[in-house]
Amino acid sequence: MRKMIRALSLFSAMLLLAACADSHQLTKSAGSPTFSLDSSDTIYVSVPRDGVYGSQRYTGSGMTTAQIIQGAFLKHVDSVNYGNSTQSRDDAWEAAMEAGALYLVYPIILHWEDRATEWSGKPDRVEVKMQVIDVATNTTEATAIAKGKSGLATMGGDHPQDLLPDPVNEFVSSLFNAQ
Repeated sequence: MRKMIRALSLFSAMLLLAACADSHQLTKSAGSPTFSLDSSDTIYVSVPRDGVYGSQRYTGSGMTTAQIIQGAFLKHVDSVNYGNSTQSRDDAWEAAMEAGALYLVYPIILHWEDRATEWSGKPDRVEVKMQVIDVATNTTEATAIAKGKSGLATMGGDHPQDLLPDPVNEFVSSLFNAQ
């Protein structure tokens, strides 16, 4: 009987930990399998439009996303600039050229959902598409979609922006490790 109680306790603890854990997923798509960046490359990150879920607009989420992406690139290169407002792809490309960047990172917030997870039982979710564009040729060299979902027992601490760093860092690191 004690073994059964221990087993049930262990199983319950594992379920609780699984409910607490955030998850993320990175899906890489378009681009050359041999494309890679060098630590001497200069990067320009555009600011995406703020995330929207239903009628809720998450003011500042675009700038926060650009800053998270900039931070991931700064681990690998010395020069990463980002815009100060939302830009269309063409405007971002022109700004990247003016900044002397070799590559433009053009993020698009596909999904941004900040929930009161603790009482609703609905997790926070985020989904951001990132395109790496060669500024000289205006061609997309790499594309990825970063997704994140909070655990159910967040104790009020998680927000969509907290779910982005892991998949964004994974994508950016992969750009420097591809050969």
